[in-house]
Amino acid sequence: MICAVYKSSRKPDTYLYVEKRDQFDAVPQPLMDMFGAPTFVMLLPIEKTKKLALADIDKVKSELKDKGFYLQLPPPSENLLEQHRLDLGLSEKVDPDTVFARNAEDK
Repeated sequence: MICAVYKSSRKPDTYLYVEKRDQFDAVPQPLMDMFGAPTFVMLLPIEKTKKLALADIDKVKSELKDKGFYLQLPPPSENLLEQHRLDLGLSEKVDPDTVFARNAEDK
């Protein structure tokens, strides 16, 4: 089985896999509206492919078979401030009450 991969014109790093090139009948219209004009990226021999960079190949195959499409969303962005706070041994989240109380004491 060969599938076609398209990138979104509206959502960065968002890809749509469909069973056949230029056939979007299986994709719900609200999803196509959000996705924008699809830009063809490549044909992919999905049965021969063992691994994909940012998607689970078994899930892609399963959803293509069951739904006729697979939507690949970008990975969540890393929160560098939270990571820095953890590296310093602080809590992940800033407690606004603590920050405001500290600022009031300084005045």
